[in-house]
Amino acid sequence: MAEKKVKNESLTTEALESKLADLKKEQMNQRFQHAAGQMPKTHVMRQTRREIARVKTKLNAAKK
Repeated sequence: MAEKKVKNESLTTEALESKLADLKKEQMNQRFQHAAGQMPKTHVMRQTRREIARVKTKLNAAKK
């Protein structure tokens, strides 16, 4: 988990916003796959959701 923290700290606000948009698109695709029964590894949905939360936390910290 420490490597993710260092990785996100080095990103700029613009890079974090683009990463957030990419993660949200990925999350939407995962929801469609899950609903269609095509997603064998459902734990990936949880990981994506948590990564979105990490990026949002960094964005909010940068605004203050």
